[in-house]
Amino acid sequence: MDHAAPLVLALLLDAALGEPRWLWSRVPHPAVLMGRAVATCDRNLNRGRFRLARGALALILLCTGAVVVGLFLAALGPVVEALAAAILLAQRSLVQHVAAVADALRLSLGDGRRAVARIVGRDTAALDGPATARAAIESAAENLSDGVVAPAFWFLIAGLPGMALYKMVNTADSMIGYRTPRHERFGKPAARLDDLLNWIPARLTALILAALAHALRDWPLIAAEARRHRSPNAGWPEAAMARGLNVALSGPRAYHGEMKDFPWVHPQGRSDPGPRDIDGATAMLWRVWAALLAGAALLTLAG
Repeated sequence: MDHAAPLVLALLLDAALGEPRWLWSRVPHPAVLMGRAVATCDRNLNRGRFRLARGALALILLCTGAVVVGLFLAALGPVVEALAAAILLAQRSLVQHVAAVADALRLSLGDGRRAVARIVGRDTAALDGPATARAAIESAAENLSDGVVAPAFWFLIAGLPGMALYKMVNTADSMIGYRTPRHERFGKPAARLDDLLNWIPARLTALILAALAHALRDWPLIAAEARRHRSPNAGWPEAAMARGLNVALSGPRAYHGEMKDFPWVHPQGRSDPGPRDIDGATAMLWRVWAALLAGAALLTLAG
């Protein structure tokens, strides 16, 4: 494939450099710029009648902009394309954020809660130790799909323009894809397109996790639990990670003071995960990264 060799370089660069603070403290990260573009559309278009149509128009404008920028950068050559792709991958930063929860939880429960609050949207003030660890592991699984596998997948399929489009849609979904009075209709196109673009990558992530954990025999159970998940896609990597670590994930949790009675994922697993299980999740993140790197390298050689 034409995009396999730049993907190899992008994966290596992201793993080595991550998101250097000295750079992104001076210039805005592309994800920040995408967020500003989404916020601008939300502020100027999410008003009056025809909110659904306005949301679709906003999504078209955002995606067009992302693709145009992607085409421009890709035209500058494979090295520039690889550098841009590395910036849009999130392997090293994801590992760092998840590992920070394990380190903090070893210090105290309060430190663990504060660390996990940086990467999850649920209420964290009342979490106990196992719930804090579960939250970190769930975030690792879901963001592995959204932040690493899906961008790499769409880069292979459509190069930097495809990767940029995916990241724009994913950013829009994270900002306006909620069922709130303001965003129920305006954000629906972004939410639905994000579900579509993540359909294959989420299942691919689960397949890789299950294979690396020697849990492919449990695939029918992973699939059944994923289908019961509140998300059409997030349940797949979460269910595979749960079986790979043999821990129970998901379950009841609070958002904005309201308890949600979500079903357990792999309820037969251990109910008291801790820092060592978070370490296991970060190890799985690197193993999946290595599998992606090996796959891209093989495609490069085959091409």
